[in-house]
Amino acid sequence: MAIRLHFWGAAQTVTGSSHHLECAGQNILLDCGLFQGHRQQAREINEHLALPPEQLNAVVLSHAHIDHSGDLPLLVKKGYRGPIYTTPSTVDLCEKMLNDSAHIQESDAEFMNRRTHRRRSIGISADAGAVLPLYTQQDAAQTLQQFRPVTMHTPQLLAGSTTDAGFTSTTFEAGHMLGSTCVLIEAREKGQTTRLLFSGDVGRKGLPIIRDPETAPAADYLIMESTYGNRLHQPIGPVKKKLANLVNRTARRGGHIVMPAFAVGRTQQVVLLLHELIDEKAIPDIPIFVDSPLAVNVTDVFRKHEEEWDDAARAFANAHQDPFGWERLRYVRTVEESKTLNGLRVPFIVIAASGMCEAGRVLHHLKNSVEDPKNLILITGFQAENTLGRAIVQRQPEVKIFGEPMRLRAEVDSIGELSGHADQRELLQWMEPVVPTLKKVFLVHGEPGAQQALKVEIENLYKLEVVCPKRDDRFEVG
Repeated sequence: MAIRLHFWGAAQTVTGSSHHLECAGQNILLDCGLFQGHRQQAREINEHLALPPEQLNAVVLSHAHIDHSGDLPLLVKKGYRGPIYTTPSTVDLCEKMLNDSAHIQESDAEFMNRRTHRRRSIGISADAGAVLPLYTQQDAAQTLQQFRPVTMHTPQLLAGSTTDAGFTSTTFEAGHMLGSTCVLIEAREKGQTTRLLFSGDVGRKGLPIIRDPETAPAADYLIMESTYGNRLHQPIGPVKKKLANLVNRTARRGGHIVMPAFAVGRTQQVVLLLHELIDEKAIPDIPIFVDSPLAVNVTDVFRKHEEEWDDAARAFANAHQDPFGWERLRYVRTVEESKTLNGLRVPFIVIAASGMCEAGRVLHHLKNSVEDPKNLILITGFQAENTLGRAIVQRQPEVKIFGEPMRLRAEVDSIGELSGHADQRELLQWMEPVVPTLKKVFLVHGEPGAQQALKVEIENLYKLEVVCPKRDDRFEVG
């Protein structure tokens, strides 16, 4: 028997996770995420699915981040009506995130159409026709109806399969974000079983709030992320001291801090750290704002799923009540409230989405901050190629915000210690328990340089065959 693998998204790039598996006439997708990058390129990639929806039996979703879940509404829009299997907290997160993503799609289309209309009205040639959103909030709502929550460690027979032929999935804690999993797929045909492990995004030990990754289960083949395959993170322990130093330095010079942060996971971790620093009197009592409607909604999901917090977060909650909200912090809900922050002339901190600075309210805060050297742009996570966040991390002298070139004169720093992705050493350690049974490794979700570095390490250390598939590459294993 054989499993046919079709690599579609996050192949030699970081975003847009999507992998098609076929066995015994059954077809499943591991993830169905949005590719993030230049607007036109992203649109062209996201519009194309790995296979026609009517041929698909089931989707297994590793976690809620948009680069893993964000193309699901398009799949549904094009006719998919089957189940989407994932953890209960991922279901709750996707309820917020997919609706938010659809709203962004609709808003972007409206903005582009208004811009085209304005150009035509002043005599500028604009040949483009009307821009339609990739999908709508109605599509997102239909998608949510198709989620099927499954408990970690519990084998799930996937739709269309039988106990003798097809697929079973079992999920394990990946330690990347709330509800994140690695997925063990068991494919059966003609009395034989092949085990394939999909890492999802592997997290790190010791991250705030999130439980540590579990030991990876035995498998014959491994599809593993490689985001930081060529890097080593700084230890997580000193991050609080580093964050305190950055806050204190910026406050002393009268500047403010803009922290682009993923609404899911990173925002909640930063809020908890700032909470602890204020309690310890390690930073001044300056205003702190979370300016992201999605982050506000997602924080409610974190509160709901306390059973998925690590022991330290639960202990903190028991001692201090709510770790995500206290009298010094303000969650900004309306656009009007957000705009008032631009007029503040005292030191403050604003945490805003999106994490890669490609959309959302963070763009307005960056526009009002990047040209003043008193301010600090504090990056809190990975920045993909061709994003504004990557340009800022690279400290390019000029960056474009809303299409307008602006001088990058603000201080730029990062707290990569909070990365939700394992580094090279941690990935090698995570896969080590699986090595005795592995026949081949496929690296995904990484840029070519990161993948090649990790490939060399795996080959040297574990003597395994390692492949870095390109988009649309196909393999047969079994």
